[in-house]
Amino acid sequence: MNVNQSAPPVPPFGQPQPVYLGHHQSSYGGQPGSTTAPTSYGAYNGPVPGYQQTPPPGVSRAPPSSGAPPASTAQGPCGQTAYGQFGQGDVQNGPSSTVQMQRLPGYQPFGSAILAPVVSQPAVLQPYGPPPTSAQVTAQLAGMQISGTVAPASPPSGLGYGPPTSLASASGSFPNSGLYGSYPQGQAPPLGQAQGHPGTQPPQRSVPLQASSFTPPASGGPRMPSMTGPLLPGQSFGGPPVSQPNHVSSPAPQALPPGTQMTGPPGPPLPPMHSSQQPGYQLQQNVPPQYFQHLDHTGKRVDAYDRPELSLGSYEFLATVDYCKNNKFPSPPAFIFMIDVSYNAIRSGLVRLLCEELKSLLDFLPREGGAEESAIRVGFVTYNKVLHFYNVKSSLAQPQMMVVSDVGDMFVPLLDGFLVNVNESQAVITSLLDQIPEMFADTRETETVFAPVIQAGMEALKAAECAGKLFLFHTSLPIAEAPGKLKNRDDRKLINTDKEKTLFQPQTGAYQTLAKECVAQGCCVDLFLFPNQYVDVATLSVVPQLTGGSVYKYACFQVENDQERFLSDLRRDVQKVVGFDAVMRVRTSTGIRAVDFFGAFYMNNTTDVELAGLDGDKTVTVEFKHDDRLNEENGALLQCALLYTSCAGQRRLRIHNLALNCCTQLADLYRNCETDTLINYMAKFAYRGVLSSPVKTVRDTLITQCAQILACYRKNCASPSSAGQLILPECMKLLPVYLNCVLKSDVLQPGAEVTTDDRAYVRQLVTSMDVAETNVFFYPRLLPLTKSPIENTTEPPAVRASEERLSNGDIYLLENGLNLFLWVGASVQQGVVQSLFGVSSFSQITSGLSVLPVLDNLLSKKVQGLIDSLRAQRSRYMKLIVVKQEDKLETLFKHFLVEDKSLSGGASYVDFLCHMHKEIRQLLS
Repeated sequence: MNVNQSAPPVPPFGQPQPVYLGHHQSSYGGQPGSTTAPTSYGAYNGPVPGYQQTPPPGVSRAPPSSGAPPASTAQGPCGQTAYGQFGQGDVQNGPSSTVQMQRLPGYQPFGSAILAPVVSQPAVLQPYGPPPTSAQVTAQLAGMQISGTVAPASPPSGLGYGPPTSLASASGSFPNSGLYGSYPQGQAPPLGQAQGHPGTQPPQRSVPLQASSFTPPASGGPRMPSMTGPLLPGQSFGGPPVSQPNHVSSPAPQALPPGTQMTGPPGPPLPPMHSSQQPGYQLQQNVPPQYFQHLDHTGKRVDAYDRPELSLGSYEFLATVDYCKNNKFPSPPAFIFMIDVSYNAIRSGLVRLLCEELKSLLDFLPREGGAEESAIRVGFVTYNKVLHFYNVKSSLAQPQMMVVSDVGDMFVPLLDGFLVNVNESQAVITSLLDQIPEMFADTRETETVFAPVIQAGMEALKAAECAGKLFLFHTSLPIAEAPGKLKNRDDRKLINTDKEKTLFQPQTGAYQTLAKECVAQGCCVDLFLFPNQYVDVATLSVVPQLTGGSVYKYACFQVENDQERFLSDLRRDVQKVVGFDAVMRVRTSTGIRAVDFFGAFYMNNTTDVELAGLDGDKTVTVEFKHDDRLNEENGALLQCALLYTSCAGQRRLRIHNLALNCCTQLADLYRNCETDTLINYMAKFAYRGVLSSPVKTVRDTLITQCAQILACYRKNCASPSSAGQLILPECMKLLPVYLNCVLKSDVLQPGAEVTTDDRAYVRQLVTSMDVAETNVFFYPRLLPLTKSPIENTTEPPAVRASEERLSNGDIYLLENGLNLFLWVGASVQQGVVQSLFGVSSFSQITSGLSVLPVLDNLLSKKVQGLIDSLRAQRSRYMKLIVVKQEDKLETLFKHFLVEDKSLSGGASYVDFLCHMHKEIRQLLS
């Protein structure tokens, strides 16, 4: 392989060309028959030698730079808000006397100056550029090749973001990634198998459409491309079928000019290793004599299939000290629990619930292999306007509190006794968790700080010379005088204006600077938010996003209604396996190179993806650019190298390798494209685009991209047909319905009930989703419960997400990975109501019910089992909401029926398909 240079700057996005006049003539996005325009839609690739005598080299991490960041400029518009009936209190919480602590040496103050934002991507966010013409798209796509090893290849180029692109990301479910255990022991990887038949006509879908007069077909009429129609070979059913399930592949264009880009299905770099892939080899400069082995008659080592690094696509090495900071093996990581004890947190019952849960949850910290106990140490901090540190050393009879009130110049008041082993200090920790709710029970302090809390946790890890994770439990906008103080800037008047992008941007650059310091220390931040009003999620989520952490949000938290969801999320978050202080590089063979990355991480340069923390719920999406000819015989090679510290403090190097085939026919590209991966990438790129461009510009560009992809297929691959027919490639028949769902999402088209914080929360959440998660998030699954026999305990087949599919005599479950609804029709049989809800009639069912009664009958057990199964498939707990037909909650439920026209003005699937047909015809003419 050759060394591929870093990516050149991506051309800026411009305004979409105003030549597609069909947009102004359709009913898309507005009332039927309207003739007006709608208002809403509008690498370090270092040398990778073949396996010779040593394991593949890893990546080393240089010490973080300590240079001062540049000064910043502007803030966004700000407003004021009320924070409750209690003003600033003067009650002293905790011990009556405060110990004056001496500052430990080596601490750097966290300044209050507003600093320039640190760019977290290899290139600055670009505005959208003018889309290429149909002729340019045709010329660029002619002769395109497709590559795939185990599976057909990924989506086509010509996406319209700068040069025509083709997509690649890294995703899949945490336990069963397609990259792990791909090839059984003793079998050679099928690396040379080509997919498809070059030169043959791809399957296509013909939909009779008269764009100017099309109306939704009646029952039995022409069928629209459906989420529930006939499946392709190998597909499973559950909502929108995955285009090519359980495969990882990427298109490798051969004849394209330099500048074309490509991506593939996203997958977590750190899922659990297969039992045959356990680490067992240390990286060494010289191969030991015992590594020698004879060759068989084919020229391969006779032990090739006994060694993971020679037979598997993914494997691990134990790293030597050369791959550690300061040439020193790392210490085991630490977890620090940082609890808001202001009035809101105490009044809601959150603090008492959390402390009670931690007393048992700390016994289940992640541990390595068969270790009897976890190596992770724990520490505790509480805070409001000041911070309280706790000494829980095992030799103490009672925990000791130390108060740091100088939040403008944060330091850690103690080392010995702050981070402790759970088993050794269990009695003292239990005593502390019993006392915290009582100590602050009478507080009237409503103001909180935020940035100094993260600063304190990071400094504690730095003083202990270890990596770790901060668990922050926070309730309100941090308005207390301290670094990172925020103002209320929640202004819905900015929606659909050029200033709307400021709602997604952080309010101050101080948080990017803080995040950079956290990444350098290996300090990951998980944030649990419990807001009763605006808290500026766009700003508070910056540090979790850039450190590889997670954000959880529980609006208007009430213990009786929300404790199950919160505690389930907390237990999973604390117990899951995490890698710390990680750096990842993606290498490629000649002809392609990684140019862009999406996910929860930080990038200080264009090659190293830095992750203070990394777990199997996070996906890193990588975009590749094709800039040289690809050899059809050799194909394209990709390698992902991840250097990280395990939960036990081991430094490890995990390697993922992938070989892709190439082909020369454009028709093969469309035959084997992956629509789900394409939508995953387009959604992430659009959600990043709203930080720098008006939302309408982002939406218009997505529509143009989709039209160009389908127009290119129609012109170059489809059989001649009437212009009144919409011709879709078989593997992309769902592209329009998916794209319409993205366009109608809360980030790109919010309804009146969607808050500014909700939009920012969803935006950062989607950034780390894998393909399966975005699949169900944008097109929810609607499952009828009473159509199949009660004895049938398998998951029922989904129906299309449209109100016309609902029957008032049935019950349906709807889920999208975050929400779970049980819709009950008004004419459901009395026996069904009795069996499921334990009441005798529909009118007696409690609307908004979140827990179904556990009853001893087949239907109750079937539904309970299905709900449990759906929750087990998702990374976050889905709270159940029972919705009765024609009840006020039905409006919320219908928001997720994505094939229908939305209350916020989003087009129905049928209207959008008509609009896309008109756009395609404009391009072809």
